[in-house]
Amino acid sequence: MMTLLALAQATFDQGALAADGDRDAARAVILRQQDAFRHDDAAAAYAEAAPAIRSIFPSAETFIGMVRQGYAPVYRNRRFEFGTDEALPDGSLAQGVRIQDQDGTDWEALYTLERSGDGAWRITGCRLRKAPGASA
Repeated sequence: MMTLLALAQATFDQGALAADGDRDAARAVILRQQDAFRHDDAAAAYAEAAPAIRSIFPSAETFIGMVRQGYAPVYRNRRFEFGTDEALPDGSLAQGVRIQDQDGTDWEALYTLERSGDGAWRITGCRLRKAPGASA
């Protein structure tokens, strides 16, 4: 059974890069959310989440609590740099990110984003795994 991350990686290997304008806009959304996490600004971080995510986590406080617990390397990190991006067939985008957490462990994140009704990109998900070769 192929994991979602492996499927996304396979898609990266076969698909087209996102158009520059879409790539820049999607990365700006991710960076705004990163900045919000860095400043413990739950409302600003939550604002970058897609409606489907907001329906699962109905308040900014619930959302940021989930990120603190389940996505600590995303929430607080030493390094956060963009990797490969991809325009997906359904019109959404996937953006790879290389992260180093506070303890020096390397991680790979795969963000997915969709365009909302107002035309802005919003984050629909983030898959996180330790980078190959990172110690457990």
